[in-house]
Amino acid sequence: MRDFSYLRAASVDAARAGAIQPGAMLLAGGTTLLDLAKCGVATPDTVIDVTHLSGLSAIEVDADGARIGALAKMAAVADDPAIIAAFPAISQSLTLAASQQLRNMATIGGNLMQRTRCPYFRDPGTFSACNKRAPGSGCSAIGGVTRNHAVLGVSDACIATYHGDLAVALVAFDAVVEIGERSVAIDDFFLVPGDTPERETLIEAGEMITGIRVPASAGAGNSVYLKVRDRQSYEFAAASAAVSLELEDDGRTVRDIRVALGGVATKPWRARAVEQALIGKAIDAETVKAASLLAVEGAVSNGGNQYKIALAPRVVARAISDLASKTARTSGGQA
Repeated sequence: MRDFSYLRAASVDAARAGAIQPGAMLLAGGTTLLDLAKCGVATPDTVIDVTHLSGLSAIEVDADGARIGALAKMAAVADDPAIIAAFPAISQSLTLAASQQLRNMATIGGNLMQRTRCPYFRDPGTFSACNKRAPGSGCSAIGGVTRNHAVLGVSDACIATYHGDLAVALVAFDAVVEIGERSVAIDDFFLVPGDTPERETLIEAGEMITGIRVPASAGAGNSVYLKVRDRQSYEFAAASAAVSLELEDDGRTVRDIRVALGGVATKPWRARAVEQALIGKAIDAETVKAASLLAVEGAVSNGGNQYKIALAPRVVARAISDLASKTARTSGGQA
């Protein structure tokens, strides 16, 4: 880890002014920045501390939805009773992420800005070729060990998986990221690699996430985040699904559904084809299974990650079926 300058920002404007300088990085919870600095990927000239800025830690929920400040801690959001009631998938995605110690430190804004956990990206000493670190150098993952790599949204330049959990739930709920004077739909905020894998989000130099808005929706309170992984704790998803579901009064027919995938794509992945296949249809095992297969349309495997193409639809189908059964029991209908 090399030497760097430290600046404690007195305001959001001061943080932005500092962040526009070459080699500057923002510090909130620090849980990702410290890791990246230790492995030699992040080499900031200046670290700008924003942890003490006021007004950025609030968690507010009302009839219009939720607004979560960028400096709110992951644990605080996960445990907030109003979030649990209105957006259970958000609470679950945070609870299933990292360890309790990390959730106590990490912020919501920092969580959205985390970099990939691709081992080739995080080991510059061994793997010099990484288009995320050094554009044009190549992708060491292609042709390497790919079990945890993406099958959706990939390109010849990069197959690194987006490993976060929270953003998957936020994409399902059509959340909006507040970046100072502009707001961006979260599905647009994250970028697929294409020919520029070094650009993972729409954030520009001198910009800073200040909050996230999650609009209310009829099915938000009936939502789930299902995460399948190699071990039960402190592990990234092999595949995950955030699903919200609203049924008609008959307790069987889908009025509205939102589906997003994690662990299988280069960004949080909205499965709109699954949604379109189910809206207006009666829920049954065969219908759900057939629709869930659409979640991996266009998937491309690179050896060891082939299993994700089979796993992801099963995770989606299970999440939908579990929600449908729960809704039917609550409403007295039959699913």
